[in-house]
Amino acid sequence: MATPNSSTVGLKLLIDTKHQKVLFAEAGKDFVDFLFTLLSLPVGTVIRLLSKAGMVGSFGKLYESVENLSDTYMQPNLDKDVLLKPKASVDGPNILGLPNNVESPARNAFYMCSQDCSSSYSFSASHRYVTENPGERCPQCNNSMSSQATYVGQPKTTVAASGAAGYVKDVVTYMIMDDLEVKPMSTISSITMLNRFNVKDVGALEEKVVGLGMDEGVKLLKESLQSKSVLTNVFLGKKAAYVNFSQDDID
Repeated sequence: MATPNSSTVGLKLLIDTKHQKVLFAEAGKDFVDFLFTLLSLPVGTVIRLLSKAGMVGSFGKLYESVENLSDTYMQPNLDKDVLLKPKASVDGPNILGLPNNVESPARNAFYMCSQDCSSSYSFSASHRYVTENPGERCPQCNNSMSSQATYVGQPKTTVAASGAAGYVKDVVTYMIMDDLEVKPMSTISSITMLNRFNVKDVGALEEKVVGLGMDEGVKLLKESLQSKSVLTNVFLGKKAAYVNFSQDDID
């Protein structure tokens, strides 16, 4: 399924017009990658995306408490951004620009005691401690920990050995249920779903191709936390805007 532009992902909805409900959606790799990216978002990032007022439950107030709490009450050398702007554990694909709202995964730069430390301490003692923050004081000798160490290991990323980015392969079309269940699409699975929903009047079914932009993406994230009719609520709501694409965009 082609995407209209870099910031919009297209997907096709099968709608039961009689009950104004999305039965399921037909989507490509980009939309599925976007959904799977939501699983990697830290809670603090989710709160920032939805805003404190838009959060369901009490996490919004908890986030606001950290914001308002004076640094006097925090542990020394602790930056509150560790909680307010947490780093994602995985470097996810850049879908809808959403990762731009997420802090990058943990840095692969670490620092040890400065070389001055080795003049009075053995190598093993002087390099026992590491930090992510250059300038931190060594607990052993109180010198600045400004010597950068070489990181060994592969960072967590969603780029496969083949060079393809994202989580799923771009070889099939995917079926997305209203509650965001994802499975490979097939003719048999489509018929099975129609039987499952007990659809008797095929004439009441309508196909619509919609565009998922950043606004819809944030709404989808919010609905996924409080509803099992996510696609219906996001795309059939009063503010839902249908996007007309050509048949080439759908295929």
